[in-house]
Amino acid sequence: MSEQRAASGSAAFTHLGSEVRAALSERGFQTPTAPQRAAIAPLAAGENALVIAPTGTGKTETAMLPVFDSIARSETPFGLSALYITPLRALNRDMRERLDWWGERLEIEIAVRHGDTSDYQRQKQANDPPDVLVTTPETVQAMLTGSKLREALSDIEFVVVDEVHELAASKRGAQMAIALERLVELAGDFQRIGLSATVGDPESVGAFLTGNRPCEICEVEAGSRLDLRVLTPEIEPGDEGLASELVTEPEMASHVRAIREVVEENESTLIFVNTRQTAEALGSRFNVLEANIGVHHGSLSKEARIEVEDAFKAGELDGLLCTSSMELGIDVGQVDHVVQYASPREVSRLLQRVGRAGHRSDQVSRGTVIATSPDDALEALAIVDRARRGDVEPAEIHTGSLDTLANQITGLVMGHGDISAREAYGIATHAAPFADLPEETFREVVRELSSNRILWLDEGADSLEKSGGTWQYVYANLSMIPDEATFEVRDVASGRGVGTLDERFVTTFAEPGATFIQRGEMWRIVEIDEEEEKVRVSPVENPTGEIPSWVGQEIPVPQAVAENVGELRRVAAPQFSGGASRESVAREFVSRYPTDLHTASEALEPVERHVEAGHPIPAENRLLIEFSGGTIVVNACFGHKVNETLGRLLSALLGQKTGSSVGLETDPYRIELTVPSGIAARDVVEVLEETDPEHVEALIELSLKNSDALKFRLAQVAAKFGALKSWQGSRGSISMDRLLGALEDTPMYEEAIREVFHEDLDVSGAARVLERIRSGDLSIERVGERTPLGIGGRSSSTELLSPENADASVIETVRERIKEDRVLLACLHCKEWDRTQKVERVSEKPECPNCGSTMVAALNPWAEEVVEAVRKGNKDAEEEKATRRAYTAASLVQGHGKQAVIALAARGVGPRNAAYIINNHRESEDDFYRDILEKEREYARTQAFWD
Repeated sequence: MSEQRAASGSAAFTHLGSEVRAALSERGFQTPTAPQRAAIAPLAAGENALVIAPTGTGKTETAMLPVFDSIARSETPFGLSALYITPLRALNRDMRERLDWWGERLEIEIAVRHGDTSDYQRQKQANDPPDVLVTTPETVQAMLTGSKLREALSDIEFVVVDEVHELAASKRGAQMAIALERLVELAGDFQRIGLSATVGDPESVGAFLTGNRPCEICEVEAGSRLDLRVLTPEIEPGDEGLASELVTEPEMASHVRAIREVVEENESTLIFVNTRQTAEALGSRFNVLEANIGVHHGSLSKEARIEVEDAFKAGELDGLLCTSSMELGIDVGQVDHVVQYASPREVSRLLQRVGRAGHRSDQVSRGTVIATSPDDALEALAIVDRARRGDVEPAEIHTGSLDTLANQITGLVMGHGDISAREAYGIATHAAPFADLPEETFREVVRELSSNRILWLDEGADSLEKSGGTWQYVYANLSMIPDEATFEVRDVASGRGVGTLDERFVTTFAEPGATFIQRGEMWRIVEIDEEEEKVRVSPVENPTGEIPSWVGQEIPVPQAVAENVGELRRVAAPQFSGGASRESVAREFVSRYPTDLHTASEALEPVERHVEAGHPIPAENRLLIEFSGGTIVVNACFGHKVNETLGRLLSALLGQKTGSSVGLETDPYRIELTVPSGIAARDVVEVLEETDPEHVEALIELSLKNSDALKFRLAQVAAKFGALKSWQGSRGSISMDRLLGALEDTPMYEEAIREVFHEDLDVSGAARVLERIRSGDLSIERVGERTPLGIGGRSSSTELLSPENADASVIETVRERIKEDRVLLACLHCKEWDRTQKVERVSEKPECPNCGSTMVAALNPWAEEVVEAVRKGNKDAEEEKATRRAYTAASLVQGHGKQAVIALAARGVGPRNAAYIINNHRESEDDFYRDILEKEREYARTQAFWD
């Protein structure tokens, strides 16, 4: 931004007309916010602009005030003047609510249109377009094909794209980029305004938004407004009792307690986690504590999400536990503090999440990262440091996505009826992601669409025309988000539901014998039923030491962050070698980073043990290869994608050498290979030193040819080309191997490879690692045993729900807690007497004081409806079921007395489990309570399925 504009920022509102300024006064806007000071002047002057600022700093008003001003000043306002495009329907609703006041005050009509809009409203909008339409990228696709709506769109003067950074890094964004060029064909050039969170490459995001037209970058620095700390909670005396109450370990209880303390210190706190599973697990622990904290994630129903959003905004909830569902700008009111549970993995993610706090009056954004392991803590420190320096990852824009191109070529034909191939090529290549698309590649895509009868190609006339399949294809493919089936997971022994797995998991990984973790438990696949879309599993009885074959897809840690972690290790190691204590090294870290002595000390503990064992330290300038018992670990601080690429390269070349498969697992700091006999660490060194960096891409592509990951992506791409029809059924009706063979020399195969490279791998990063090895910039060391840092990825993280073994102190706490619990006793003989009392006060042989019967059921203290069901004459099916359970419970009490009452009083332990516990542990009281605890843990893990 120029100095002149900076100087005029304080007078930003003077660029707006009198009517809008009067409305601003009514609305209480006395002074412009930082993004308004930066952007209103260029926007009012009609320039394209990218406005970059933290969520909630008034970006929406920044973009829309000049738009409203222009519409309000227009002497002949007619038709659809502005589109406001958001990536989520929830943002549609939110934006509509925020903009309605302005519309009513300025007499500007604002409407919303998306997939759930009624036919009546759609028809009304087509016949009488609003001034401003709030919509999604997919709905814009549909609008570009309707004759009345195309006419309405021809009046467009402004397009505002909210959360443009989110779209820029997806195929949805590539699709929208061409859609905006299609809109130019209808309306001529219009002003483009993008609203974005902090990104590392604002110029490329601006080019994406405008199609390489001029774009003013109006950026508000986020790093200077951050107050962040990284914390590994210290186990306090009360955490052991809390661990028993929460059915977890003291370490995890300390995490829950620390989060609750932050929530209690603030009026409104967002608690971000990285996965839905963690959200559910943490949410269940807070429910046990009756904490006033809601849960929000994408698997919840729309109604449930709206309910907690509104409750949090109204101050009815003290905290909101959420995933990336809350990263985008859904308005939930004032946020005082943000907790990030576990490393956020990326600088941009941390800035976006913590940026939600303290923004209403340009306050400092305050946040706490709760670290869960030594790797996690060092990673969080590196990310916080980069955030404060404003060193943010670039947006990874999908360049030249061919299935997106196929989608948009068909949309162009649908909208025009017929169009020359050259004109379609020109429109597509005006969009930044396709600016460098070769014309021959474009023609190959067109020929593929023609052969699939999605459109007609007249090569002689260079003409593209609608075919019988065009309409059906367009409306089945408005979105670039692939449709995926969901497989139900069921325990073969009990028949109970365990959860769900998406089709990608089943296609790329699942096979009988493979193991995976779901809801804190490890399962082994027994059978896959593709017709019924079910995966049958059995629990891994003793998972101690067993490595799951698949533990879920993680948010990838960027190479730069992982290298920073290596640098932190490298700085600490020589101090330990020189005899420094861990406390003294930790103090130095505390002086440099926003953390405390305990957190720094815990993070450095494995580094200290590693150095004490005499091992070279793996860092950003050194690979450490360790070999023990058929396992080779390459300690490499290069992040998920580079390590995955190097791992695939090593696995393929070592497998080729021996003729045997090589197992592979990676994390941001390790590549773990399970190798056949005859392979040693020197073989790994040989591959790393002798592989030509220029051959990495070809070798990786060759290694992918038989991979399920490529086959699955190829099936998705082929569907977007119209080569697979949805009516062909589930994936079981299509041979993936035949598909790969048939499509290998097509644009579909090219796109599938491009997508795997873009999403999962970093070929150029891996090639640079090999170049550094050749130049001597990156050294390689070997050791013949496992090292503290080499096993750190496995041993240093802790599950929210604890493992099987419980120590004596936990057992004693369970015993004391159940004694204090209350139980409802009811006589099933006379059916007249019932009483609620503490378990401690129940007699050894309970009996009814009215009739003297020992047929007394022990029920949950809130189970009055069960007592009513027992006493009722004509019962429905549910009442019959409740009555049977009550009689089973009474039989247990009659036979085993107070021991049965204790077992039945435990959480989630019904009569069947109580009988098992009693019969299994008649002699050892500790084992009796240990088994109760295990059944409580099982219930805690699976209670969502029993509601």
